Amino acid sequence: MKRKVEVFTAGCPVCDPVVSLVRETACPSCDVVIYNLAEEFDNREIMNKLKSYGVNRIPSIAVNGILLSCCSDNDITKQDLVDAGIGRPV
Repeated sequence: MKRKVEVFTAGCPVCDPVVSLVRETACPSCDVVIYNLAEEFDNREIMNKLKSYGVNRIPSIAVNGILLSCCSDNDITKQDLVDAGIGRPV
């Protein structure tokens, strides 16, 4: 069993540090998927995920289908990732 970590990014300099932070924090129990919306803006599956998760800003992170609360109005920190279980064995 793995924890699914989905990162929604625009492939921009603002998003790159968040992607790096997730990759550095993740452990073997994490299945990290990076969605670059600049490249996949016409992918209906990804757009449906954005809508169902309530993503309204980029970068954003969902863990097991739930958008992290920090992604609504704050900067994403390593502590936010750790609090969501990223980096801990399942």
